[in-house]
Amino acid sequence: MTTSTVHAVQELAAFLRTRRERLDPYDFDLPSRRRTRRTPGLRREEVAELAGVSTDYIVRLEQGRGLRPSADVVEALARALRLAPHERAYLFDLTRQRPRIADEPATTAAQPLTRLVTDLSPLPAMLMNHRYDILAWNGEMAGLLLDFGTLPPAQRNAMWLCLMHPEIREFYVDRERVVREGVAHLRAAWATHPEDQALADLIAEFITRDEEFARLWAERDITVSGRGHKAIRHPAAGEIALHFEVLMPIQDPDQRLVIYRGADDKSRAALDRLCAR
Repeated sequence: MTTSTVHAVQELAAFLRTRRERLDPYDFDLPSRRRTRRTPGLRREEVAELAGVSTDYIVRLEQGRGLRPSADVVEALARALRLAPHERAYLFDLTRQRPRIADEPATTAAQPLTRLVTDLSPLPAMLMNHRYDILAWNGEMAGLLLDFGTLPPAQRNAMWLCLMHPEIREFYVDRERVVREGVAHLRAAWATHPEDQALADLIAEFITRDEEFARLWAERDITVSGRGHKAIRHPAAGEIALHFEVLMPIQDPDQRLVIYRGADDKSRAALDRLCAR
């Protein structure tokens, strides 16, 4: 996927095609004569039959010919393609059938959330928007990662740092998984905020400048993790295993509160030493 094709119609076509091709015909109650095929996945006519639409309709959708399916058709396609919940939400976003978020994207931290980030000390915490722009952080997060205040505002972006910053690039033990999760988040955010030109420009920059991002973006994974585990290599404290939690405030749905905790005794002790410094 190139910078010129970050477009919802083409993405809908590609998404439907890749999801159809990954299905195993043997998982469906098809006549045995229809199970032998040269190409992977279900045929278009089989998806059409499962979804209750015409084969021509599926063809036109997969060719990106500008159709806008109704909510009922989107739901039928999601069932026919056996989409996971996050994939179903992504499909609804691509077809503009999910209610849009009316508020402007957050570019500054809400004051109550800024205070909360500070109050979460000694746990490392930071606040981001859907673009991964870092809006607020506490001293513990600065000690764990870096002091974001020393960076130009354009570089205070978690994905930019992971891809472009020379120190942060080597920070994560399982870097590909961290990048993969970040790419999935940005793809889901792009579908939810199609009007956000700054986000589209950011994605285009990443695709152009980073081969790994471009490869993972083309895989169209939109599995977003709200909690999980990361391991980092800290220059002063060594390897630290972390649990992370991502919370979305109801009052400020475009802002995401990220909290880290040590995953084991050794890592908690390392965090305590960093806090003491």
